[in-house]
Formats: sequence, structure tokens, C-alpha cells
Amino acid sequence: MGTGAVENSYEDRCRRSLAEEQAKSLADTNDWEHVDRQRVHQDWDVLYREITASLDEGSLPGDPQIQELVRRHFDIVSRFYTPSREAYLGMSLFYAEDEAMRAFHDSYHPKMVEFMGAAIKVFAQQGSGFAPSTGAEASA
Repeated sequence: MGTGAVENSYEDRCRRSLAEEQAKSLADTNDWEHVDRQRVHQDWDVLYREITASLDEGSLPGDPQIQELVRRHFDIVSRFYTPSREAYLGMSLFYAEDEAMRAFHDSYHPKMVEFMGAAIKVFAQQGSGFAPSTGAEASA
């Protein structure tokens, strides 16, 4: 099995983890009724504007200031539920593969989705605070 097949298999586990963890969280929390969605969208707007400015300044996904911004993104996501490392990576794949999510993120900057994907990958490798892996990714 080549490296590409292993990567695709891992990406598939990340997609499944995102779907499974979100479904469980939605069921457990009555469709995330505990989340102040207006505040979340405001906080994401502020954050994405900061990321856009950093992108325009030539920042790289692994730069410490970018990783701090990704930490803030993870913290906002965690208002809904705390994702596993794989589910968080799955979210970056969802941003890239879902037409509406890509359009939303790229409305801030035409390279936002690719940049966030790379920055989330670095964060997933180096960051902390993830929920334990369960379900789709635990068998790996």
C-alpha cells in the first residue's frame, strides 16, 4: 500500500470521526442548544479577519501566531463539543470539500480554506486539548 492510500485511509477516518462525534454531540445536547450561536459567529468573524490579515502579511501555517489563532478556532469549536484530533482534522477536510463551507471561508480570503487546512494539520500534530479518539479512528 502506497503512502497516498494510507493518507486517504486516514482522511476517511477523520471524516467519519467528525460525522460520528458531531452526531453524538447533537443528540446529547438537543442540537447544541447550549451554544450561543450568534456569539460563535461573531467570534469566528473576528478570528477569520485576523487570519486574513496574517495571510496577507505572509504568515505560514506553522508560525506561532497562526497556531495561537488556530487554538482560538479550536476553542470556539469546543463550545459545541470537544473534538478528537481526527474529528478536528475532519473539520478542515469538510471546509475544503463542502461547497458552502468553502465559499464561506474563502469569502474572507481566496486561500483561507487551504491555509486553515494546513494550519489545523500542524495544530493537530502539536496541539493539545483533544477528546480521546473513539469510534472510527480508534481501531487504527
